[in-house]
Amino acid sequence: MDHVALFTETSRACSKLITQRYSTSFTLGIRTLDKRFHLPVYSVYGFVRWADEIVDTFHEHDKAALFADFERQTYEALDKRISLNPVLHAFQDVVHQYGIDREFIAAFLYSMEMDLDDRSYDQSLYSKYIYGSAEVVGLMCLRIFCEGNEAEFERLREPARRLGSAFQKINFLRDIRSDYEERGRVYFPGVQYEQFTDAVKRDIEDDIRADFEAGYAGIVQLPQAARLGVYLAYVYYLKLFDKIRRLPAAHIQQQRVRVPTNTKLLLLMGSWLRYRMAKI
Repeated sequence: MDHVALFTETSRACSKLITQRYSTSFTLGIRTLDKRFHLPVYSVYGFVRWADEIVDTFHEHDKAALFADFERQTYEALDKRISLNPVLHAFQDVVHQYGIDREFIAAFLYSMEMDLDDRSYDQSLYSKYIYGSAEVVGLMCLRIFCEGNEAEFERLREPARRLGSAFQKINFLRDIRSDYEERGRVYFPGVQYEQFTDAVKRDIEDDIRADFEAGYAGIVQLPQAARLGVYLAYVYYLKLFDKIRRLPAAHIQQQRVRVPTNTKLLLLMGSWLRYRMAKI
């Protein structure tokens, strides 16, 4: 192995470690993909996680300056096809290998930059934020899964967007308290935190349910090598959604809903059995 290849492999391993440290759920899902997809998807996750950490975590630093530097380094890595930041080097390599659209990257960075300011979201900003923060991440992964098959990508584009949208809206419900108390945000358009009622919650859940149905229609059409991993993510979020749906609005304003690790493992086993029985 030459030194550039070694550097790239090591950079991808860094993104794998980031995924393992930050998200047991995504790590489980990635492990159920075909092995050839593992490091590329880890590389995408490492990139989006690092950007998210800047805007959500580093409160004692100048987050705007840090993010501007990260954005500059991202485009520099894409243009030069190398970066001494291993997360960005791994990401640029995957972008070029699988033809991930620059527009997806720009939309993602724009949504992350939106999180630097406390703001209220109207329907237009809400849709733009969800597209950039979640839908395009699904589309980046879809580029990997389709391995250059443009017709397949276009056929699955809309379901992939809808699935990413469902996942993000569930995150918003789960994190409604911390987003408001720690960051001054309520993402749902027209919703006041103090007036978050059961009726408002049901309207949001109806919207999520429609996204889930559209997303599942795409899962069953995914390439076989990617289907189980994406289905597991779907099952995990569906379980989380069911838990949230059964609770009153006041409860999720007081306590963050979680899926225990042992339940995640059971979901993995059940998903694998359904996959082996050709149920998905």
